[in-house]
Amino acid sequence: MKPVSLIQFLIEERRAGRINAELSLLIEVVARACKRISVATSKGALGGVLGNAGSENVQGEAQKKLDVISNEILLEANAWGGQLAACASEEMEDPQQIPDMYPKGNHLLLFDPLDGSSNIDVNISVGTIFSILRCPDGITVPKAEHFQQPGTEQLAAGYVVYGPATLMVLTFGHGTHEFTLDREVGSFILSRRDIRIPEETAEFAVNMSNQRHWEAPMQRYVGELLAGKEGPRGKDFNMRWVASMVADVHRIVTRGGVFFYPLDAKIKSKGGKLRLMYEANPMAFIVEQAGGAATTGRERIMELQPTGLHQRVPVFLGSKNEVEVATHYHLEADGAQG
Repeated sequence: MKPVSLIQFLIEERRAGRINAELSLLIEVVARACKRISVATSKGALGGVLGNAGSENVQGEAQKKLDVISNEILLEANAWGGQLAACASEEMEDPQQIPDMYPKGNHLLLFDPLDGSSNIDVNISVGTIFSILRCPDGITVPKAEHFQQPGTEQLAAGYVVYGPATLMVLTFGHGTHEFTLDREVGSFILSRRDIRIPEETAEFAVNMSNQRHWEAPMQRYVGELLAGKEGPRGKDFNMRWVASMVADVHRIVTRGGVFFYPLDAKIKSKGGKLRLMYEANPMAFIVEQAGGAATTGRERIMELQPTGLHQRVPVFLGSKNEVEVATHYHLEADGAQG
């Protein structure tokens, strides 16, 4: 069977009436930018890109040099294409407007330019996450509130993982598909079409060092997983934790599993750890389109009405049945308290 390139796939989606020409071109631009980020990450110490940049992002987190470089690559690539009305980055407080000298389009792009960047210096997989929305009609200078649309409004979402191979996982709301970067040719090639996440799993990803800070229903749920065969779940579970959301989610997309970043006492005042607009919504869209589930532990992530560009939420996503059990325990505990 002849390999299908990303461009060919996008043309097929256009012909099927699932995406328009502008969205197709926007995905091509993002993919091209991610190829440049892939080159930068692969050079490691030889490219002078390791270590801290000596600056902080809008969340007050120390930025890595590669965070800043990746952010610049994505902003620059998307400035002149004519598909965007504006874009927003996890690294920047306010949306970035398209310079007046360039044409504007009808789309809004949100991105986390380099997820898991604390892992760069130790050569562990990192990635880029992106989400695409429609710009509201009649808005020529989009502000933060115009980006604050529920995840159900996303036109497309994807992530790129920079690991032993560079992979892009993409959805337009018609299934989830994976593309592998052929480095010799320089093209993303379709490697898996219509990915399905198994509904059952025996693998979970969570930062166990936070266990003492978790809420009671999360303690109960993970306690049952750790009890294994002898416990109420009647089977043994394995734990995995990369601390790079793209890598952890990609493992789930590849072979099933669940990923949790629950509410805990340390982050309760912030609402959670992960950003709704840049991480939770796009990953929820990708996972749901592959037959998985994504909740805050209490409600479906994609139905949340965002209240801020950098809003944080708890995240429970992956194999449907386990997400449902964890969510049920939280709702049950809320009911008991109420």
